[in-house]
Amino acid sequence: MTAARSGPAFSIHDIPFSTRGSWFGISCVLAENERAEDLHLVSHQNGMQAVLRLLPFDPATGNRAVTRIETTPGLLRWTGRQGTIDCSYETPDTIRLRGQGLGLRITAAAAALTPFTGAYFYRDPVDGAYVFTSYETGRRYRITALSGAGAEVSGSQALGSGDRGLAISAQAGRVWEAAVEEIDSARRPYASSATFPQVVATAEHAFAAFTDTVAPWRSSRTPAAELAAYVLWSATVAPAGLVTRPAVLMSKHWMDKVWSWDHCFNALALAPGAPELAWDQFLLPFDHQDESGALPDSVTHSEVLYNFVKPPVHGWALARLRRRLPEPPGRTELTEVYRRLERWTNFWLTARRAPHAALPHYQHGNDSGWDNATTFDPERVVVTADLAAFLTLQLRELASTASELGLPHEARRWSRTADATQAAMLDELWTEERFVARGVHSSKTWNTSSLLDLMPIALGEHLPGHVGKALTARLEAHLTPYGLATELPNSPHYRPDGYWRGPIWAPTTVLIEDGLRRAGHSRLADEISARFRRLCETHGFAENFDALTGTGLRDRAYTWTASSYLLLAEAHELRHLATTSRTGA
Repeated sequence: MTAARSGPAFSIHDIPFSTRGSWFGISCVLAENERAEDLHLVSHQNGMQAVLRLLPFDPATGNRAVTRIETTPGLLRWTGRQGTIDCSYETPDTIRLRGQGLGLRITAAAAALTPFTGAYFYRDPVDGAYVFTSYETGRRYRITALSGAGAEVSGSQALGSGDRGLAISAQAGRVWEAAVEEIDSARRPYASSATFPQVVATAEHAFAAFTDTVAPWRSSRTPAAELAAYVLWSATVAPAGLVTRPAVLMSKHWMDKVWSWDHCFNALALAPGAPELAWDQFLLPFDHQDESGALPDSVTHSEVLYNFVKPPVHGWALARLRRRLPEPPGRTELTEVYRRLERWTNFWLTARRAPHAALPHYQHGNDSGWDNATTFDPERVVVTADLAAFLTLQLRELASTASELGLPHEARRWSRTADATQAAMLDELWTEERFVARGVHSSKTWNTSSLLDLMPIALGEHLPGHVGKALTARLEAHLTPYGLATELPNSPHYRPDGYWRGPIWAPTTVLIEDGLRRAGHSRLADEISARFRRLCETHGFAENFDALTGTGLRDRAYTWTASSYLLLAEAHELRHLATTSRTGA
């Protein structure tokens, strides 16, 4: 085996340590705004659940050891004055541990309140391994002491509250090893022929191979590409529960779901190098499409939510996905996705259009993906231009796909509906200088300082020139040193950490950059791309960012942010190479 690349270093306080296919990670983040002093094994089956607490200790005194933590994609290391403990994934459901000079105390994450919560701990008489059963995840966590390891046990077979777990260490100067597995009811006793260095090397090779497939274009001009790839790789889970396909969760922190527009950006980033995984990302929410044609709001291991939907960006995404795939989908695949997209589109044309209305409406800000945007302050059941624009793009993609499938009558019908929807958007919501929103029940119109009102720029080349020019001028006002603020910074409603009332978000950046470029406004598109890329390179891949300071906010390991960086960085790098080739520089 050739030497592996260790990959980028990252902070465990921002990004969890995990591997592709695993449903658990090692993290200090236990919930939104809740961080532990110690690292935990955190599972994402049945929701985010901290299962095991991992505490290094000094075997000579039994006291907690002061350590620093270093992480790369293949290795997590605690380093203290007494020695080190290393951790690496052997398989998606098994981690290997090795320590010298330090011991590791593995205990239930929190004291059980009743016999039916928390973890039950015992030693298995069959193989001698130590087992935690978790009521919250419905899984077992088996710890097998390997070479050199000795264990001190507390709380075995105890019920109710109280500490339970084991402390693993070795004699002075010796090395100890152990394995921790996430299992179902039972499994053959743990056995492995791989040495710990081999486990690390295999993990490093797996990540390096993934990075080489999804970002082969990376260079010194795209310094965050490898870390972005790790965020995607480590957040990918195997099919399980209600997750029907390999899935890239939004995060292996508390945002551990697939939302029905976030997935589009992950699919696009993965398409050239991992086409099967990309296609799975796009189709996963469609596996849960309901009888009305609606997509769920979100999907996760044990829950599918239908109380809200997400905007119909899927036509826009499919058009780009098909261009980015190394091979076009076959006729069977294309027919399947066409019919699913047709049902999703008909949902908006029927269930979300009032009688005699030309345009569809949102029923809440959550339906738009911009949950608390100021556009929804006057009323919640609202006709907006962004929705009309996305639906128009989706209708045009249906028309194009129908033509490709040899369905000319359907193609003409979709084209007519697209033209009518865009015409109604301009007739009803354009005021010759800006778009307004309209209440469905009141018929009142209003405008706001939200970037949402400018999202029709996503129509790109389909927009009349004067409309595109006016939107572009307004977009300039939202541009901060770090990117596009979702609320004008001088607005009285602007909030630094206001979710959609100020912070910079990745998907809006990608949609707007793409629309501007297709509309011929390349200068502003280039500037938006450059500022967002610098933001990620400096502040990481947070869910969103303070528009005036660039500080990462909320979940710090968000995959659609990483994917958006990869999309913009790839396009930038390819433009640079094309320019260099033309000029011979």
